[in-house]
Amino acid sequence: MIYLVGFMGSGKSTIAGKLSEKLNLPYIEMDKAIEEKEQMTISDIFAQFGEAHFRECETHLLKNIGEESVVSTGGGVVLKEENQHYLSTGTVVFLRASWNTIVSRLQNDEDRPLWKGDLTEKHALFALRQPTYESLADLIIEVDNKNPEEIVNEIMDRLKK
Repeated sequence: MIYLVGFMGSGKSTIAGKLSEKLNLPYIEMDKAIEEKEQMTISDIFAQFGEAHFRECETHLLKNIGEESVVSTGGGVVLKEENQHYLSTGTVVFLRASWNTIVSRLQNDEDRPLWKGDLTEKHALFALRQPTYESLADLIIEVDNKNPEEIVNEIMDRLKK
């Protein structure tokens, strides 16, 4: 199992899709899988049931991934200790993007519930999560100023070692 972790906007979904093709493995995008199961958008889940319910959905999904896959996780999946346990059963790849890259990529994004609001609060969330991503990572891939193909090739090279 290969889990891609990182802050929102770090490229997890894009990279996971391309990596799964190269490795000939199924691709699971956790947010999409949760939306399908709950039959509502992530924003609606947050609005109707709160973040805690969404985090429970993530845990349930992680616990029940059966076959070997490339998994694009949600940015906050690492916050729960139980999820950290499930992630540690596979290879965790941290896509590390700088704060400036994240802001540049997400400045017009209105779909992510945790991206709404004050930039200072978002930076605090970013700073809070970085040490956890790093501590869980088997591989840390710097994504700034790289295109998806370069990132996927670097992951492939480092997985072989």
